[in-house]
Amino acid sequence: MKIKFSLLFLLIFPTILFAQNADIDLLRKINLGRNKNLDNTFINISNSATPISILVPVTVFCRGLDEGDSLTKNKGLFIGATLLVSSAVTFGLKYSLNRPRPFTSYSFINKVGSGGSPSFPSGHTSAAFSTATSLSLAFPKWYIIAPSYLWACAVGYSRMDLGVHYPSDVLAGAIVGVGSAFICAKANLWLYKRMGKK
Repeated sequence: MKIKFSLLFLLIFPTILFAQNADIDLLRKINLGRNKNLDNTFINISNSATPISILVPVTVFCRGLDEGDSLTKNKGLFIGATLLVSSAVTFGLKYSLNRPRPFTSYSFINKVGSGGSPSFPSGHTSAAFSTATSLSLAFPKWYIIAPSYLWACAVGYSRMDLGVHYPSDVLAGAIVGVGSAFICAKANLWLYKRMGKK
């Protein structure tokens, strides 16, 4: 048993070490090689994640309410539910894994934006991708999908550019956001079918 564990450790440890080194190397290139004239732009993009992620479902729901359109109201609720699920998963992972921010572990990383909670995964990125994905599922038009994902990608990149997240934090945040939207879409479809049967 000890031999199997030792072999497993010898196989996994170098992979983890390499992944961590690649993570910080990529972050160093992005953060230290950034165009400092764009710092305020990326701060604004980063800061847009929460307000836009809240405003989108509220706007869609209110539009449905104003027009008396229950389908549009339901789409607003779906987008809002996706944000709640994404936020719950993100904060659960953040505080269970408790990964330090890169600027606290590496003195050469320049912290430009805000970031106080644990690092993994990126909450801004998960919120942006949950909003982009749920909005795209609710309104599958190219002129909604393209700008939604462009904004979400810009939010994710801004978190690295500002030195507050590792690339793996951003990737995990995107996966959580997209995954939350698809899980909520499946749950929504299941509920709709159950209600349809009744």
